Amino acid sequence: MVQSVAQRRMKVLFLDEYLPQEMLGIMWLSRAIKDAGHETKALFVPDKDWVAKVKEYNPDVVCYSVTTGMHVYLAELNQRVKAELPHVVSVFGGPHTTFTPEYIETPGIDIICRGEGEQAIVELLDRMAAGADYSDVQNLWVKDRKTGEIARNPVRPLVQNLDDLGHPDRDVIYEAAPIYRDSDRKVFVTQRGCPMNCSFCFHHAWKKKVYNSNNKEYTRKRSVDHIIAEINAVRAKYNLKFVHFVDDIFNLKNSWLEEFCERYPKEVGLPFDVILMANLTTERHIELLRKAGCVYARIAIEAANDHVRNAIFRKNTTRQQLINASQWITKHGIRLGSLNILGAPGATIEDELDTVRLNVECGVDHPMVSLMQPYPMFDITDTTQQMGYAVSSLDQFPVNFRRSLPVESDQKHQIENLHKLFPLAVRNPWMVKYLPKLIKPKWMYRPYLILFMLHAEYLVAEQSGIYSRAQGLSGPRYWTWVDFLYRLSTKGVLRVYQVLFKKFQRRFAARARNIEVALQMGDERVVAHMD
Repeated sequence: MVQSVAQRRMKVLFLDEYLPQEMLGIMWLSRAIKDAGHETKALFVPDKDWVAKVKEYNPDVVCYSVTTGMHVYLAELNQRVKAELPHVVSVFGGPHTTFTPEYIETPGIDIICRGEGEQAIVELLDRMAAGADYSDVQNLWVKDRKTGEIARNPVRPLVQNLDDLGHPDRDVIYEAAPIYRDSDRKVFVTQRGCPMNCSFCFHHAWKKKVYNSNNKEYTRKRSVDHIIAEINAVRAKYNLKFVHFVDDIFNLKNSWLEEFCERYPKEVGLPFDVILMANLTTERHIELLRKAGCVYARIAIEAANDHVRNAIFRKNTTRQQLINASQWITKHGIRLGSLNILGAPGATIEDELDTVRLNVECGVDHPMVSLMQPYPMFDITDTTQQMGYAVSSLDQFPVNFRRSLPVESDQKHQIENLHKLFPLAVRNPWMVKYLPKLIKPKWMYRPYLILFMLHAEYLVAEQSGIYSRAQGLSGPRYWTWVDFLYRLSTKGVLRVYQVLFKKFQRRFAARARNIEVALQMGDERVVAHMD
């Protein structure tokens, strides 16, 4: 006799690696699953007892969130789960499965999810609980476990009212990983989607190539009521001193920003940080944000060269708009951060050096820089290949977009070296004139990488001090150098643990399948921050 949904609660395990900040995607999925009457648990590796814990929980479904570069490692992790629990249904979601759905052909993967997963995962679990066929659930590609045939289902419409999703379930993450629970700073997001068309960002591909939607359908904002209620609920239950907003463009809607800045200091009153779009930013926005408690704002410079920034990256932003936004932010006493990308197809070393100079001109306090990644289905990938540059195969992609450039060019090692020196040069402008010589020695990559990681962690400690002062916190624990050394000591322990875990997994893989598992446990993400 088939059990009903009410009679059977499906057990879902989220298996993931530790990341620099708590995972909102898992939280949203867990909220939907729990609201539907099912059960969730999270487990993070490295953990020397992870296999025993998986077997003890004995889940019906194991879920993985996959980015390109981590896809090989997570598929290998899943193979180990399948060896211990053959009945488990494996579900892979995230950017990699959305843009590379043929990933389902990988042995051991049963289902991949494309796009938003809340409604799809609930429908899947409900059907499994009822013993019903689930091969036609929208958003899912489902592999028949007997025949290997794949059902390729279309995506369902995007969730339009984000408030209807409830608040992300932070319990699932915080119970599994106290490192996130105990952190002073926690992550929040007020919107989904972005109206911009940047060629290097997933949004244009997600919007047009996956959902074929317009900006109105794709760019959605939570109500101010909803986000304030969530922040206060988190503060009532967990340690929370600083609010970290990760919206692509916080100042997207003037009316929403006005309401938020009016209510937030009265109803929440915690310091926070945001990302702003320079071509939308006015001095009025900065005044509002400063009065509301914003202490740190990032703008996306990306590239100083107008052609690279607007024709290649499609930022639609003038140099003067970048300078104006920067000046307003610093004028009103807000820490200025920048987002930059090196390695654009066609960019010269001089173009890249000019991006350093523009950051200096803007007076950036906290420069962040990435290496261009031509991910599947991104327009920048087509541009790169059309210009004749060789792109690494997906299985050779770097785990982290701050480590190496997956595009072959004569100046690759100079770009990678400049990337490591970029933040240090912006903060120490006297270095800029020496950069052309400093970036030439290929053998200096590793020393520069260590310097990059240490300096990045120092910038975070510096930023943390600003948050602390805004809260009226004082004492040696909040001094920049003390915090810096504390961060190095705690993250250093985790790094050693990860290396040992990596070696153990490789020994297992060699015994089981006579191949080496290319575990990529985070590189500088473990030592240094990523916003």
